Amino acid sequence: MVQKSDFKISTLGECTIPSPIPDMTFVDDSECVSYCNNAAELSSVIASGKEIPAFEKAGPRRMIYHNPAWSRAAILTAGGLCPGLNEVIKFLTISLTRDYGVNDIYGIRYGYRGLNPAYNLSPVRLTPDVVDDIHDKGGSILGSSRGSEDVSLIVDSLKQLGINLLFCIGGDGTSRCAHDIAGEITKRQLPISVVAIPKTIDNDISFIDKTFGFSTAVRTAGEFVSGAHNEAQGAYNGLALIKVMGRDSGFIAAYTTLANPYINYCLIPEEPFSLDGSDGSKALLPNLMERMNKKHHAVIIVAEGAGQNLFASKERQKDASGNILHKDIGILLKEEICRYFKEKKVELNLKYFDLGYTIRSVRAEGEDAVFCALLAQSAAHAAMAGKTDVMVGHWAGAFTHVPIALATRERKKLDLHTPLWNCVQSLTCF
Repeated sequence: MVQKSDFKISTLGECTIPSPIPDMTFVDDSECVSYCNNAAELSSVIASGKEIPAFEKAGPRRMIYHNPAWSRAAILTAGGLCPGLNEVIKFLTISLTRDYGVNDIYGIRYGYRGLNPAYNLSPVRLTPDVVDDIHDKGGSILGSSRGSEDVSLIVDSLKQLGINLLFCIGGDGTSRCAHDIAGEITKRQLPISVVAIPKTIDNDISFIDKTFGFSTAVRTAGEFVSGAHNEAQGAYNGLALIKVMGRDSGFIAAYTTLANPYINYCLIPEEPFSLDGSDGSKALLPNLMERMNKKHHAVIIVAEGAGQNLFASKERQKDASGNILHKDIGILLKEEICRYFKEKKVELNLKYFDLGYTIRSVRAEGEDAVFCALLAQSAAHAAMAGKTDVMVGHWAGAFTHVPIALATRERKKLDLHTPLWNCVQSLTCF
């Protein structure tokens, strides 16, 4: 259970400089957003006599810590790609330049390795003109990489470059490294703000209800799912098997199913299943056979982290960011489904679609792009106010400040006892 103290935000010191932003509704540090999701939860906390856990509200402060004329910012992107990275880079640059008058902004190339002199990766200068049209491109103009570098070397580089505002755009691995960097900065008593901006196509960062790129990923997946459905219907006993991202959380698969309600099976990491029911869990293959005998076509969507219990080997390797590398559930399902139908002497026409890297490298669209702009602006406000070791998040319709240690405590999972999953189950066969 979280406590109010878990939400305390670190600051570099007293804010003594008037904000240069005119005609703005400023936010006070005392303003907060309740963590409690509903009235019953809130009443329970009040009845217990405990203080209500709440996020510090994000937004511009009337007084700031860093002098814009003496400020120099660095922006990096790390981990996997995600729709919206360039939008965040663009609006960070614009907000720092036009709102605060920070004229020295550098893009760090290829994630944290760009702050390790051994890679000889010179920073790139970012200005409003440089970032003017980058929102039209997918990916990241700065490049990305997985894994951390020596934190001491990173802080040495920040000091050498004269950086006092560091923005780290990435997932939980990137944010943990940002937390370590902030710790080293504190140890050295340096006036450097470290702000993490959560990036995860899987929407799996805790204490944040929405991350950029997710809705674009769902929309993009839907375009492919429509074609896959046509393929399934176009053949006798046609089966479209679609794999999407979702290492530990099935949000993309679940939302894509609801947005495209001709999907018949939604397989996610949070709900175990078996092929034949021998372990007592839901059996996929007999159910699929029954569906084919009745309808002669089906569409399956599976998150990459689903069904890992089906693999004989339990050894789990990790990538450079410390994430467990899951085995390919899409290929396993393709092989096992084909084998099962062949043994039963039933015709099957299976088409396999792996959307993993396809949907994460497009540009952000619509409301997602707007969200990127507002998130980046909130990050700029936090940094200029001297907030550090902080992630800019979103909760209950408001932008928030979240301690990085709290946000990375555990991965957010899809709750199987919510209307969302109930709706998915109502639409599907399994």
